[in-house]
Amino acid sequence: MRSLFFLGDSISIHYGPFVRQMTEGRFLYDRKRGEEQALADLDQPVGANGGDSARVLEYLLSERSRGTTYDLLLLNCGLHDMKTDPHTGGKQVPPDTYRRNLEEIIGAAQSMAAAVIWVRTTDAVEAVHNTPASGFLRFHEDAVAYNAIADDVMSGHEVPLLDLYTFTQRFGEDAYCDHVHFKEEIRRLQAAFIAGYLERWISCSWLTGDKENRP
Repeated sequence: MRSLFFLGDSISIHYGPFVRQMTEGRFLYDRKRGEEQALADLDQPVGANGGDSARVLEYLLSERSRGTTYDLLLLNCGLHDMKTDPHTGGKQVPPDTYRRNLEEIIGAAQSMAAAVIWVRTTDAVEAVHNTPASGFLRFHEDAVAYNAIADDVMSGHEVPLLDLYTFTQRFGEDAYCDHVHFKEEIRRLQAAFIAGYLERWISCSWLTGDKENRP
């Protein structure tokens, strides 16, 4: 049975248990450890929360140095990268640095995994998120821009995109339970979308290099 490893932000922590249930018997599900620590504060990149692209790269390089390998590696980062300082307007990871980090992330990932899939970053609800008390801001236009950067990098490396962004947008702002996270019923739908994608994936021959039959 193929192993399935997730390295992503807090959104993936929420839908992860449902993905595990829906793919049982097809994949051996695993993720970056420390879910309890991450769930204590979902805005902080600790434990199972992969954080921004710099942290994801650091994690992958550390795991590669230990000889870690994966069958199927699902990656995501972006929500933390696009955090915006309310005083300076600066991004936690500027777009050009984000692009460079993604190039290195994919280089490392493809050297460790038989197959890599990129999960497009979901959005933020500006009206809820960007209050005067917010320590940092997020903007819809940045979600679009950072996804576009990731799309371009993944295209260049022939990494398939799992478009969780577009799938989730159809449910509107009522899907959210806070500024960026989703209600449980939406997490289940996200997991079903991912599980369906992976079911199509397992029916193809990606692990033997058949790129023509990718979903």
